[in-house]
Amino acid sequence: MSAAVALLLVLLLAAGFPMLVPLLAAALVLVVVFLAPLDPSLLIQQMIGGVSPSVLTAVPMFILAADLMTRGHTAERLLDLVLCSVGHRRAGLPITTTLSCTLFGSVSGSTQATVVAMGSTLRPRLLARGYPDSFAMALVINASDIALLIPPSIGMIVYGVVSGTSVGELFIAGIGPGLLILAAFSAYCWAIDPRFGVGVLPRVGWREWRDALRRALLPLGFPVIVIGGIYSGTFSPSEAAAASVLYALVLELAVFRAVRVRELPGIALSTGVVTSVVFVLVAAGAAFSWAISFAQIPDALLGDFVAVASGSPGRLLGTVAVAYFVGCMFVDPIVVIMILTPIFSPAIAASGIDPVLVGTLVTLQAAIGSATPPFGCDIFTAMAVFRQPYLEVIRGTPPFVLILLAITILLIAFPPLALGLRDLAYG
Repeated sequence: MSAAVALLLVLLLAAGFPMLVPLLAAALVLVVVFLAPLDPSLLIQQMIGGVSPSVLTAVPMFILAADLMTRGHTAERLLDLVLCSVGHRRAGLPITTTLSCTLFGSVSGSTQATVVAMGSTLRPRLLARGYPDSFAMALVINASDIALLIPPSIGMIVYGVVSGTSVGELFIAGIGPGLLILAAFSAYCWAIDPRFGVGVLPRVGWREWRDALRRALLPLGFPVIVIGGIYSGTFSPSEAAAASVLYALVLELAVFRAVRVRELPGIALSTGVVTSVVFVLVAAGAAFSWAISFAQIPDALLGDFVAVASGSPGRLLGTVAVAYFVGCMFVDPIVVIMILTPIFSPAIAASGIDPVLVGTLVTLQAAIGSATPPFGCDIFTAMAVFRQPYLEVIRGTPPFVLILLAITILLIAFPPLALGLRDLAYG
């Protein structure tokens, strides 16, 4: 049974079908062929149940807010502020890229949106200064990973729904690891910058920096709304998402006037397309996860391995990290979260490990996998945006992936990196 399901998944993926088809086909074969007494309509119920949690309403709203900001002036104003602040220092432009991806990620929640918005603007500047294209693309792709950890994070929302973990606590817990990645990438760029022989940008004057700060003050309100609103208990994650959309509309329509009313239907359509992809994957993942769980396939394949790892919290966390990292290298992170989370949940609950720590670790692996060959989704986004071949896009990624894996080990060894802020906010 397990071999048949695996073979069907591989064949359909190799034939070029989108991930939705192999998941639903494998679930249907399981129910009809191997679990014959079951009614196939149960799969429909599981799909509907997978997208029913109210917290998922935050997903389309965060996507809509990101679309509005990408079309408007928010990304540009944030970039100008960072460039005026650190652009004149050693590795100023690469550090600007990392920090800009972090700031935009804190208002979009999407790695792919960050690759598009920041990469389109910053890659040409990096190339103009003389940085190799492989370095520029790798930096943008991997710095965009921070968007999955700095709230709002679509990956954390999906994990919270599947595992029953508080999305608000996950949001706060992701800030520490996200800032650690920012610091590590900046240090790496600073260390290797002399080999490029680029030099530094001219220092801007006080007046230019003040003007850039003034222009960026309103865009910086986005993380204040999301993080401050959730931290203070004013907003739930879904309410924070709605507030972000309202704030984006006011800024881009009325204040900046960068988006016109007649453009809103097109932006809404774009949001609907992206949202439908996310929700279809969540629904299909829920059906597939239920089918293999009912057939006890995870227990047969991983039961002994998980049981051995359960004897040590560190070993169990390491097992979780490896499983999600490898899975996200090949499959969309949302699908991996939907499938693997129910497998590990019993062992995690029995071990007493804080589920918020596990959720942060899982989201970090989803972020790393999104930018890791062979099939990280951000790689293909970069290929489309930068119009570069696959091998050129991935050529500069290994150092950044190694840094992210080192941060994974640190997170497992020192849980307060994630839980410190959470405990401060919810203690």
